[in-house]
Amino acid sequence: MLANLTIDSGRLWDMLMETATIGGTPKGGIRRLSLSDEDRRVRDWFRRECEALGCTVHVDTAGNMVAVRPGKDRTKKPIAMGSHLDTQPTGGKFDGILGVLGGLEVMKTLHQAGYETNSPIALVNWTNEEGARFSPSMVGSAVYAGVYSQAQMDAYKDKDGVTQGEALDAIGYRGPEKPGSLGFQAYFELHIEQGPILEEEGQTIGIVTGIQGIKWFTCAILGRESHAGTTPMAYRRDALAAFAEAATEIRKIALDHGGLATIGIVSAHPGSPNIIPGEVRFTLDMRHHQDAELKQMVTKARVAIAEASTRHDAAYTVEPLQDSPAQPFDETCIAMVRAATEKLGLKAREITSGAGHDAMYTARVCPTSMIFVPCAEGLSHNEAESATQADCGHGAQVLLEAVLAYDVRG
Repeated sequence: MLANLTIDSGRLWDMLMETATIGGTPKGGIRRLSLSDEDRRVRDWFRRECEALGCTVHVDTAGNMVAVRPGKDRTKKPIAMGSHLDTQPTGGKFDGILGVLGGLEVMKTLHQAGYETNSPIALVNWTNEEGARFSPSMVGSAVYAGVYSQAQMDAYKDKDGVTQGEALDAIGYRGPEKPGSLGFQAYFELHIEQGPILEEEGQTIGIVTGIQGIKWFTCAILGRESHAGTTPMAYRRDALAAFAEAATEIRKIALDHGGLATIGIVSAHPGSPNIIPGEVRFTLDMRHHQDAELKQMVTKARVAIAEASTRHDAAYTVEPLQDSPAQPFDETCIAMVRAATEKLGLKAREITSGAGHDAMYTARVCPTSMIFVPCAEGLSHNEAESATQADCGHGAQVLLEAVLAYDVRG
C-alpha cells in the first residue's frame, strides 16, 4: 500500500525561484555554465539542502553529486531521481533544474512525513548535461554509464582552452568515488517537455517512452577564395554556394523521413564582403526516433554535401562528434508513471523525447523512465522559458508516486 503523501508545490516553486538567482540574468533567465563559479554555488546550495534532510552526499570523480536517503533495507541499491543544475549561456529556470528540485521536494516530503522507504532513495545532480561550455553534452551521466572514460571527460576544452578536468578541480567538486560504483535499482527523471505538444493538446503529463536517436557532425566545405568583382560565376569555387545547396537538400531529407535536421553553427571564411568564401564550416544535428531511419538520413546528408561540393569544385569533410542511438525506456518504470497519472486523475499522453537527457545514459545501465510537464509555447534554451507552478507540482507528485510504487513493488 502506497503512502498518501502530497508534495508542496509552493515550496518547490520557491526553490526554483531561489536557485534562479544563482547566475540570474537581467532578462529573467540563468547563465550557469558547467563547472563555473555559479555552478559551484548552486552545488553548495544543493549539498546543504540534502544534508539538512539527513542525506549522505556522494561525489564521484566526474563531479556527479548523489544524495542518498537511507531506507529500511540498506543492502538494496537506491531508487534514483535527478537531472542537472547547469544551464545554457542564456538558459531558463526549469530545464534540468526542475528534475533536481522536483526530486528534492520528494525528499522533503518524505522527510517531513517521517516516511521510511524500503530501499534507499537517491537524488542526482549530473555534471555538464548541457554541453554549452564543454562539448559533448550529458558527459557526467555518460561517464557514469561507461560510455566515456574519465580521461576523455577531463580532456575536453572550452573556448578559452580550459579543460573540463581543470575546471572540475578548480571548483572543488572532483570527488573520490568511481562513477557508477553506486548503482541504482531504477532512475526517474522529471523535466519540462521543451516542445509544444503537451501545451497544444492540453495535457498535464508526458509519459516518456524513450529518447530519439541523435547524431552530431562537424562539417567543412573547402573551395577557393577569389575576387567577387573579377571572377565570373562559372569559374567560382564558392564554398558558401555549395553549403547553401547542401543545407536545402538536408532540410528536405529530414522532412521526407519525418526526422529532424539542424545546422546550428555556420562560419564562412575569410569573411570579407568582396571575397568569394573559400571555406565554410558548420555543425549538423540529425535526429529520429528510429535508428534505421536516422541512418538513412545521415547517408543521404553525406551524399548531399558531397554532390553540392562536387558541383562547385570543392572538397569537403564530415566528422562525427556525437552518436546516441534511440533509447527506449523500461516498461515497468513507464507503467508506474502511467499508473501515477491515472491515480491522480491527470491528463496524460505517451511521448518520445526529442531532446537528449541524462536518462538516455542511465537507461543503458538501469531501468529508467522520464516524466514531462508542459512549458509555455514549447520554448526552452531561452531566458523566457516558463512553466506553471501547478504543472511543476503535478510533475513532482507523479515523480513521488512512481518512486514509491517502485519501492513497494513485489
